[in-house]
Amino acid sequence: MNPPGGLDFALEAVDGRARAGRLTLPSGVVETPVFMPVGTVGAVRGVSPEELEEAGASVVLANTYHLHLRPGADVVRRLGGIRAFMRWDGPVLTDSGGYQVFSLAARRRVTDDGVVFRSHIDGSSHAFTAESVVDIQRTLGADIVMAFDECPPGGATRAQAEEACRRTLAWLRRCRVRFEATTGAAASPQSLFPVLQGNVYADLRASHAEEVAAIGEWPGFGIGGLSVGEAKDDMWRTLDVLDPILPRDRPRYLMGVGYPEDLLEAIGRGCDMFDCVAPTRNARHGTVWTLGDGQINLKGARFRLDRDPVDPECDCHACRRYDRAYLRHLVISGESLAHRLLSIHNIRFLIRLASESRFRIRQGTFSFWARSWLERYRTARLADDPSQPPRT
Repeated sequence: MNPPGGLDFALEAVDGRARAGRLTLPSGVVETPVFMPVGTVGAVRGVSPEELEEAGASVVLANTYHLHLRPGADVVRRLGGIRAFMRWDGPVLTDSGGYQVFSLAARRRVTDDGVVFRSHIDGSSHAFTAESVVDIQRTLGADIVMAFDECPPGGATRAQAEEACRRTLAWLRRCRVRFEATTGAAASPQSLFPVLQGNVYADLRASHAEEVAAIGEWPGFGIGGLSVGEAKDDMWRTLDVLDPILPRDRPRYLMGVGYPEDLLEAIGRGCDMFDCVAPTRNARHGTVWTLGDGQINLKGARFRLDRDPVDPECDCHACRRYDRAYLRHLVISGESLAHRLLSIHNIRFLIRLASESRFRIRQGTFSFWARSWLERYRTARLADDPSQPPRT
């Protein structure tokens, strides 16, 4: 039995360590593995909710820090909550602002009490505590809310990683107390996920996961502090450490990971949920993912007369209607339509990859298929750019 909070997770199939499941939330059902597009300020950049739905998205992220700055959580509440505000009918997950502890290091001060941010918008000061982060997310009304954590950068010393683990654990206890005290404050049930830290230190990762589990039952787990500058081998080794420790009947959310290769590698190591801004960020620079050609940049002159779709194997709106030559023209011209169309493709590419992974896990063929897929993709990418070293 899953803990209360309106969340139920059913593990339906496994292939090796890869898992296929069904996550039932108050706002809808999510099949896992799943890629979740990031709508930082309440919108996935350049892509409408209707286009997300057409691309197959089943859950979208929003960010506590950014929505707190503007328009403010209370404004979102008065306008019907995060789903109504975004015009998104499906489930929503809100990050806690913990990532901004990493990404806005030059604009914040961390203490045991919390974090004081200097707004990137107007320089105003904003204090985030374990309690206020829960209150903001209660007000926003997402289905899944994340506990506040300190995310150290890749390359952090052991002492820095230990301090982040200690502080994150203390904040987690306070988050849980506040969350339990405010049950019923949101319009519908919510589920609180802890965030696991420990950087790339195997013993810290293991001990932190065990200490989090000792606090009590959790509906799911966020795996934080990866994809922040560490080597890929260190990421995979860390997931190998966590896999046997985490409960099998709870969803595992690998935070901030969403490149195609990384998705498959992590699914093969027992992860269920993923998010990343890479699909829209790469699209802004003309970069798209394809199975046949790997990762390509449409600014290249070789696409000037190319009448093929971005990816002949893709069924997205951009690939069904437009060719590479036209899309290259839009990119080179700085036309915003290019960003929108390429974002739709990249998002659909990752959603299809997660969907195919689910199918293969249920068929019991994931391990062989994933190896073949990765070999084809990496070979194509290296052929497109022979100077680029393999991403392992």
